[in-house]
Amino acid sequence: MTIHSTKTAATQALSLPEELVLMLLNEESGYFHQVPGWNLNCAVAGAALAELSLQTRVDTDMESLILLDETPTGSPVLDLVLLQIANETQQHNAQYWVEKLASRAEMMIDLTLDRLTSLGVLEYHDGDFWTLAPRARQSELFAGDGEDTAVEFIKPRIEKLIFGDDIPHPRDIIIIALVNTCDVLRFVFDLDENAEQRIQLLSHMDLIGRAIADAVAQNLVSPRSQASPLTKSIPTLPLRRMLMNRHLRNGNIPAAFADFAEECGPVFQVKAPLYGGPMTFIVGPQVNRWVHRYGRMYLGSGDYLRGLESAYHASGLLPALDGADHFRMRRALRSSYSRARLDQRIGEVCNDIRNHMEDWSVGDSWRAVTMCRRLVNAHLTPLLISVEAQDLFDDLVAYKIRALMTQVVNVMPKFLLKTRGMKKKAKAIDILRDRVLDSHTAAQREGCPRDHADDVLSLHQSDPVFLPESNLRFIFSAPLLASTYSGDELCFMVYAMISRPDIYAKIRAEADALFEHGDPNPKDINPSSIDVTHRFIMECFRLYPIVPMSIRNVMNSCVVENYELPIGSRVFIAQTASHYMSQVFPDPHTFDIDRYLPSRGEHRTTAYAPFGLGTHGCLGSHLVEMQLALALLMLAHYFELEVAPASYKLKISSFPSLSPNRKLKFTIAKRRHELVV
Repeated sequence: MTIHSTKTAATQALSLPEELVLMLLNEESGYFHQVPGWNLNCAVAGAALAELSLQTRVDTDMESLILLDETPTGSPVLDLVLLQIANETQQHNAQYWVEKLASRAEMMIDLTLDRLTSLGVLEYHDGDFWTLAPRARQSELFAGDGEDTAVEFIKPRIEKLIFGDDIPHPRDIIIIALVNTCDVLRFVFDLDENAEQRIQLLSHMDLIGRAIADAVAQNLVSPRSQASPLTKSIPTLPLRRMLMNRHLRNGNIPAAFADFAEECGPVFQVKAPLYGGPMTFIVGPQVNRWVHRYGRMYLGSGDYLRGLESAYHASGLLPALDGADHFRMRRALRSSYSRARLDQRIGEVCNDIRNHMEDWSVGDSWRAVTMCRRLVNAHLTPLLISVEAQDLFDDLVAYKIRALMTQVVNVMPKFLLKTRGMKKKAKAIDILRDRVLDSHTAAQREGCPRDHADDVLSLHQSDPVFLPESNLRFIFSAPLLASTYSGDELCFMVYAMISRPDIYAKIRAEADALFEHGDPNPKDINPSSIDVTHRFIMECFRLYPIVPMSIRNVMNSCVVENYELPIGSRVFIAQTASHYMSQVFPDPHTFDIDRYLPSRGEHRTTAYAPFGLGTHGCLGSHLVEMQLALALLMLAHYFELEVAPASYKLKISSFPSLSPNRKLKFTIAKRRHELVV
């Protein structure tokens, strides 16, 4: 992302809500020190009121809060609060306003994060993570024109006040009082008895700060008392009715769960005898928003994926990590899966695709899924780990599917992972690991562009406890396993393209223009040059999401849409069901690439979730989009494809992920351009 110049930001003072958010930032986890939701809402509301008081827009004491000036400040957060106060006909005290504004705190936090990001103070990372931007670490950043705002950056500034004897500014007193009310200071600083006493002294030095902090404290209620009225019983969907759903029978899981949500609501259970207990599903746009924003605090993947780790003799794999370790691993590997890596090697990727297609001849016909998976593996595996592995592909995929069936979803006995056949296939994991290690010595890699394996080995060498050698077997095989998911999505895309001749012609025209003078450079592939292709791909992601559902264990009891999910329960998050809900995507079963035009933008919410939600969202989503666009465009440029049999109607296989069924084949009808390798 673009980080704005600190020269511009340095002339702007941060407001109390912004400084409060920065005080709560925990860079180890990439999120914020966890304050119970209502407590945080009250603190944010209090910070906004205190800032308005410091700006003499309101006056407050222990008894009342009076509006002095309703002229907009230019701050979206403060102006939102001013408008609320101005529209009130009666005068109230600060406690009243803290409670009233707390219901708008979520919006206030979003606006605050947006501003801090636009100023270059915070850096946003995919998965809803934030860290302090590198340039914002300067101690004298964000000094204003006057003495009141000529201050050091927030955490060092507050630390000096707590552990020193400087005279504090009123805004520092307010920040200390608010953060202390949230009981977070002890997690930010290593406090001793003297520091605790100093905090209490500072918190009561300013009348405004005392009034706001007391108002916040008086509004805080225990989580138990908040949850007590939320005791709705989770409805049950009969298993027979579930199995009779026409979309489920056809393998279209997202569409099926859109139907179930319409019948049962956003939270429901299914009693499945073979599962060992009721299965709890959460579905819909509001659920997606909750999972994206709050799921990290309540839902964990570690217990659920422990069996997968066991199958690969690993521990602490990225999909099974939560919290700070998960964020640390994502940060370490994010460049591995970035689009920039593909951009740097786009010529190699195009050449790998052509090499794989070189032997294709007119009249050739292949099972569609196999064709697309192998095409993707031919360029994705060399890009990520710089080795060829087509010969190992089938064994690695077969072992992963058996591991999922026996160790994760438990639909097969565990001993079936240890049969003679599976042990033979498991050897491919070690062969691939050795292949990568042999090719990633210092001499072998000299002058080569950095790849995913380089990043993994660097992390292993720097911290072998965090990323042990035992994990390399799975991590190096992950690119091949990813080829199955990307390959299946490409298969859906090719089918959808062939089935819509008008769109096929437009994609072909964009492809021909792009490759007219040879391979494109990354700048050539932009929103205007592949407009139709890009919108087509987004619609395929909506209608045919490869991973339609996520599974998590509840690690902290929580309330979702007024239903309580108890600790230890397993939850199935049907995040792509909203793709088929008419309130989000009108006429959802219609293939319509115009949904993504700026004038409509139906995808601009968490209801559009083809890559998952929140912290466990796909780390390589931007890479995948680019990689699939390139593969689709090259197919359209070099060949004319047909569906076989011609009468085929799409059927979906739903396990272990969505893919067209085995009956679909693609036939080479014509070679449009020569393949120059």
